[in-house]
Amino acid sequence: MMLPGRFFLLSVLALGGCVQLGPDFQKPAEPWVDHWDTAAVEQSSQRGANPDLRQWWQVFNDPLLNQLIADADAHNSSLKIVGLRVMQARAQLGIAQSGLYPQLQQASADSLYVNRRQSGGNNPQDSHLWQYGAGFDVGWELDFWGRFSRAIESSDASYFAAQANYEDVLVLLRAQVADTYFSLRTTEARLRVARENAGQQKRNFEITEKLFNSGQTAELDLQQAKTQYLGTLSTIPNLEDQLQRTRNALAVLIGQPPGARGTLTADPALIPLIDRAVLQDVPANLLLRRPDIRAAELNVAAQSALIGVALSDFYPSLTLLGSIVWSADTLNGTSRSLDLIGGPSLRWNVFDHGQISNNVRVQDALLQQLIETYRDKVRQAAREADDAATGLIKSLERERILRQAQLAAQRSLVLASAQYREGYSDFQRVLDAQRALLEQQDNYLVARSNAVSNLIALYKSLGGGWYSPLPLVDPATRQQMEKRTDWGDLLHTPAPQTDKVKKP
Repeated sequence: MMLPGRFFLLSVLALGGCVQLGPDFQKPAEPWVDHWDTAAVEQSSQRGANPDLRQWWQVFNDPLLNQLIADADAHNSSLKIVGLRVMQARAQLGIAQSGLYPQLQQASADSLYVNRRQSGGNNPQDSHLWQYGAGFDVGWELDFWGRFSRAIESSDASYFAAQANYEDVLVLLRAQVADTYFSLRTTEARLRVARENAGQQKRNFEITEKLFNSGQTAELDLQQAKTQYLGTLSTIPNLEDQLQRTRNALAVLIGQPPGARGTLTADPALIPLIDRAVLQDVPANLLLRRPDIRAAELNVAAQSALIGVALSDFYPSLTLLGSIVWSADTLNGTSRSLDLIGGPSLRWNVFDHGQISNNVRVQDALLQQLIETYRDKVRQAAREADDAATGLIKSLERERILRQAQLAAQRSLVLASAQYREGYSDFQRVLDAQRALLEQQDNYLVARSNAVSNLIALYKSLGGGWYSPLPLVDPATRQQMEKRTDWGDLLHTPAPQTDKVKKP
């Protein structure tokens, strides 16, 4: 016949963990995004298989850019930090999972020397003895209300959110490397144009100076030629400073000290113009796959589970306690004991004075904040995509206009110079033509740069570049950490390859 205590114990074990308090996760609803598209995004994108959106920068067909992005993947510090945060989140998940097992598992042992002196009475005496004891205590709070399973659910979602954050940094990093690289090439081109124009203006100044010295022209022409030459010459130091700053920024992005890429020689040709982004899916799906949006959704899932953890404090906790205690001493004739102790323990905060209920409200308020954060991120992502698409379209329009303006300015300088030499116009028209040419050439280069920047921003806004085959922790860092701490096989985890949100 089964004893009542054993029946009670088996019943508790059967019921333990069968209830989960709190709301189950529901994805924040944004119905409009399911069919989202804009005229600008539609006009500035096309469907195609190549290049893969995960490696969109290959659309530029630039080996140096490919190498820079590979260097950034391997050496960028910000990327390494978020990779280590994934390892941190995975270790925290392990802590949460340990709550399903006995929380108290404690072994103890002691050996005590006792010198006892008894005085008074008829038989005063001294005694010396050793006392020995050993014990093992176990305490297991059953997951009756889902406290520990909800905590695991929250930590699991946080782990996948950390992976999504890693992918988000990949997206941002690659876009930043490409944008900085093309900014470098644009600055180099602007510097070449400024130097070429300064050289031409210097020759004009020298010719005007000779004519003035020989009495063939007025001093006004001389001073105007000098002013224009020195004005153009003064722009060169600023461009050189900008060039070096851009080089340094690029060096830091790829994990190198400033100056390490000082000899970087980019393609001297004009940066390429590409009028459309190549996408493998509709913009609405790409928008929701953005790593930062997936991370925001997973943060909602993690916080939703914490409400259940807070609610469990309203209910009693049932803990199974057990101990094995052995004790002995060195006195003759004394007994040794071995005690086996076990049974359930109930703890219940009957009067919470608002502490538990307000903690639940705090967790719920945090959940609603994260829901609004998610919705705002979706709207901001859509805005970024539309802004980048519109910027690409308009910057390409401006580039086409400035291309014609540049050709017209070149022709104007030729005509003004010819008319001046033949005496049909004054020197001021030559100076005006030179000034206009420099301005239009510089504007044209900036317009091309803006078009490329908007194309990069469009790829970034749709989550392009989220995948990397490299491990989250590079071998050198892994070796350094393993010398300090036993990480098991956690540091050998490959890079995350999650396309969809992990459902808790």
